[in-house]
Amino acid sequence: MNEEKPVTNSVFTVKDENGKNIECEILFTFESPETNKNYIVYTDNTKDEVGALKVYANIYDKNGNSKDLLPLETEEEWNTVEAILSKLEEKDDK
Repeated sequence: MNEEKPVTNSVFTVKDENGKNIECEILFTFESPETNKNYIVYTDNTKDEVGALKVYANIYDKNGNSKDLLPLETEEEWNTVEAILSKLEEKDDK
């Protein structure tokens, strides 16, 4: 089972396609035993056209050997992230 690890007050900076620095806040990280990969879920605290917070997910190197964020590769990975987000939203609503 995937266990999400909430992260508090953790930010990092990424560069967008124009070279502009964007500050992002880490929402949580988790490791998937099914894929043997580590995932990071974060936001740049902007909203989409309907007012929902924009959230992003990537694969990352937990050991810090690489600082690159890699894209999720399968629909299964996206489904896992979405399921965890839904579960966290349910907790917040209670």
